[in-house]
Amino acid sequence: MKFLIIFFFLTTSVFANIDQVIENLVINKELKKYNDLTFLDVEKKELNLDDFRGSLILLNFWATWCEPCKEEMPSLDILKTKKELNNLIIFPINVGQDKVEKAEKFFQNLKIKNLDLYFDKSMTMAKNFALRGIPTSILLNKDGEEFARIIGSINFNDKNFIEWLSSYN
Repeated sequence: MKFLIIFFFLTTSVFANIDQVIENLVINKELKKYNDLTFLDVEKKELNLDDFRGSLILLNFWATWCEPCKEEMPSLDILKTKKELNNLIIFPINVGQDKVEKAEKFFQNLKIKNLDLYFDKSMTMAKNFALRGIPTSILLNKDGEEFARIIGSINFNDKNFIEWLSSYN
């Protein structure tokens, strides 16, 4: 029984202060709602974020010229494989105005194999989310509301981050 109480205390205190444990994580005090956000896949097919309601969503905005993006992308690729996050959909969205071939080469060079490419060619999503720089990751709950964002790069394989994120799954 003591073990359970100590475990509960430790895990709840980490979750309560997760934004202090993960330096670049900003947890919203109020949920932010967005409507009719669209982006493109590699075949230039338009996707609407509203079509993915019911899932936990991580939007990762990046560019091929961004060094911190290069550093974090492999851990984002591994995050996609985490069984405890089976309801998580990850959309790595290129905002660098790159051609598909350049973005594909970026993924190949980093040995990214679990993620698909997406694009925000018109920068509409970047403007709607008021991005201040890249990489930036936006976390949306199952109702499509932003509950947190990561400004800058992180290690997506951080145990505390995965445990915290799985509490939303």
